[in-house]
Amino acid sequence: MTYIQLSYSDLALPALLVVMNGVLSIALHLKLERHLAVATARMLVQLVLVGYVLTFLFATVSPFWTAITALIMVLFASREVVARQKRRLEGLWTYGLGAGCTLLAAGTVTVFALFTQLRPEPWYHPRYALPLLGMVLGNTMTGISLGLDVLTNGVTRERAAVEAYLALGGTRYRALLPVIRDALRSGFMPTINGMAAIGLVSLPGMMTGQILAGVAPTDAVKYQILIMFLIAGGTGLGTLAAVMGGGRLLTDHRHRLRLDRIGIDAAR
Repeated sequence: MTYIQLSYSDLALPALLVVMNGVLSIALHLKLERHLAVATARMLVQLVLVGYVLTFLFATVSPFWTAITALIMVLFASREVVARQKRRLEGLWTYGLGAGCTLLAAGTVTVFALFTQLRPEPWYHPRYALPLLGMVLGNTMTGISLGLDVLTNGVTRERAAVEAYLALGGTRYRALLPVIRDALRSGFMPTINGMAAIGLVSLPGMMTGQILAGVAPTDAVKYQILIMFLIAGGTGLGTLAAVMGGGRLLTDHRHRLRLDRIGIDAAR
């Protein structure tokens, strides 16, 4: 198996495409050139650092360093979940719910794949564990953030209907069920759309990378199917846990709505 090696100088010409976008932004007064420059710089720094970190991890093959790296990835993902919320849960649950559900879903699915399908030796080898976790984590993060955002906004918007249902003796689960369903649909939809379009509309990055590295297309397809199944499972599990957990946090054991937990005055 052979692949075409690239040097950093080989990236100079493609970088002009990004410069072209900056020039268009200036010419059309889009005011995006600064954001484009910052995003490009962040991408370059982050990817170069990741390259060196992964080189170290692959050389050491330490369960400790693999676990630390995975934990850092989960913490950054939970921060992104919070950053994408218009109305955030307050207190410990600001980060706790997103981090816990992300770790539960992505971690469970990744360990499942390592033990049952890939079976590397050792099972925690970072060459397999971290790329798998990263792909599942990114999609799970998106599902959780969308689900929680729709949940908190939906409960706020449907406050009167939810409180009326609760006042008539309904349980908090039944009162929140329409909003929960909308939140779950929103969380699941990106993964469903991705699965429907993959292959015909787009060739995913992992599959393309394997083909460029010399892997037979039929083998690359098998890996990509495995990844999509893992992503679907992780997104489903994480979104369900986050939305159901968020629903419980927005109510209490006496079946009362607790919008104060997202910074809304209950008297309003």
